[in-house]
Amino acid sequence: MTDFSRRTLVKSSLAGLTLTGLALGSATPAGAAPAAIPLVRRRLTLPTGIATGDVTTDSAVLWSRASGPGRLTATLNAIDDAGELLRGRYGFSRTIRGPLATEASDFTAKIHAKGLPPGTRFRLELNFEDENGTGEVGQGTFSTAPGGKPNDGGTKDGRGGGSPASSSQSFVWTGDTAGQGWGINEEIGGMRGYKAMHDVRPDFFIHSGDTIYADGPISASVTEKDGQVWRNIVTEEVSKVAETLKEFRGRHRYNSLDANMRAMFADVPVIAQWDDHETHNNWYPGQVLDDARYTERNVNVLAARGRQAWQENMPIADSAALWRPGTYDAGQYQPARIYRKIPRGPQLDIFCLDMRTYKSPNTDGKEPYTTNILGQEQVDWLIKEVRQSKATWKVIAADLPLGIVVPDGPVNQESLSNRDNGAPLGRELEIAGVLSAFKKYGVKNTVWLTADVHYCAAHHYSPERASFKDFQPFWEFVAGPINAGSFGPNDMDGTFGPDVVFSKAGRFPGESPRNGENQFFGHVELGSDNTFNVSLRNANGGVVFSKTLSPER
Repeated sequence: MTDFSRRTLVKSSLAGLTLTGLALGSATPAGAAPAAIPLVRRRLTLPTGIATGDVTTDSAVLWSRASGPGRLTATLNAIDDAGELLRGRYGFSRTIRGPLATEASDFTAKIHAKGLPPGTRFRLELNFEDENGTGEVGQGTFSTAPGGKPNDGGTKDGRGGGSPASSSQSFVWTGDTAGQGWGINEEIGGMRGYKAMHDVRPDFFIHSGDTIYADGPISASVTEKDGQVWRNIVTEEVSKVAETLKEFRGRHRYNSLDANMRAMFADVPVIAQWDDHETHNNWYPGQVLDDARYTERNVNVLAARGRQAWQENMPIADSAALWRPGTYDAGQYQPARIYRKIPRGPQLDIFCLDMRTYKSPNTDGKEPYTTNILGQEQVDWLIKEVRQSKATWKVIAADLPLGIVVPDGPVNQESLSNRDNGAPLGRELEIAGVLSAFKKYGVKNTVWLTADVHYCAAHHYSPERASFKDFQPFWEFVAGPINAGSFGPNDMDGTFGPDVVFSKAGRFPGESPRNGENQFFGHVELGSDNTFNVSLRNANGGVVFSKTLSPER
């Protein structure tokens, strides 16, 4: 695949000029009124680039933000690996006029493109139109997932559903962008982890949460532990904790200032999750914050604003799933859910969880009854969808880890582990029910992927080591942060029998991303033999751990 098909090209159209008054070259009579000042018709621009997301075998969400009101338009053309247009049997071309971008959506807009051929690479052009015509055109690329039947690798010629792309695919995942005050430092090349991910040419990217740090101000400079000075790009919205909708939106705009992130998002579809820092550290519905930095301390109000800003800026399929104030309880909030399945062809289904919206209050986690990390409706959905999946691999994208202890203060717990190695209690009971159901229904080849804890790790869970025995062995891989402070490694909870096969963290808590060695992402390549090849990598692209999983039949 050439560099052409893996980079962003942006074509800026010229602003049209309408001149009024006397014709050019004619003299102005003495005493006459001066000619009118030429009127400059400003064309719409794309200040935060373009993106695609939730790409399946036959659909994709196309996203951008305009500099003002306008209608989003997309042009899709099938291309080969050299970036040349495909014609004849494999040719495909479509122009789609999408919705209006208005101030109500911060001038963002999405097109849910459907009926696309599987296993096909596209050249994408996005622009906004208004009364002045077509504005700046942003170009990118993306590929739909392979077609074909489960486990057959596509058609006999290795092509998914008669399209030109290979039946195999790869992806990356990580979390934690611009956290702990470590923002965009152009002196070191910006958020280099995004370039490292882009360089492996993945077919899609799972952002496992903490897409922004709304609760972490970013200053112009930070003195590091060794005396070096880290210099951030700064904007007004990142100077304080986000409370207003404008401030939450500004956090997303800030991250998009990074050239590495914009280039990757134009070429690599995103599957986005949210976690706590899109609102506030370790939050849960109904919480009242004890944080002196905030004027608004009702977390439901903050989460509603944070969720709206996140939803506007992430290319997820359900654009109507906005959390509005007063609708955080499960009964009213269910229609606005963001947990979802992303089918990626015969080899792979992605089950994207929401471990924040339905979360019970943070306690010590030792209740003798079930408390929520997913909520019962999401539990039922997950069991049903995974059970019915015909894909070889079922990847469960979780925004919180399973066996890692994540404290919220000296007593309470943020995730589901409770520091008790005995039988499941509290939130652990909910996950125990999920794992038990997978075993009951004979579900095989599940892999859990997560971020959140700011280090990377590989965990193998087995009933042989566990207090809870009613489940089949599985793997959990952890990768992050991609541009934030390093922490860990954390303690483990033995309820589900995790074995820490590998872990790597920074040298000290809060270490900056400067050298790239303590920033991590995961890479998965699905082989033509259906192997699941995992590697954990640092922000310089170096592989620190790898593992090949073979599917159970």
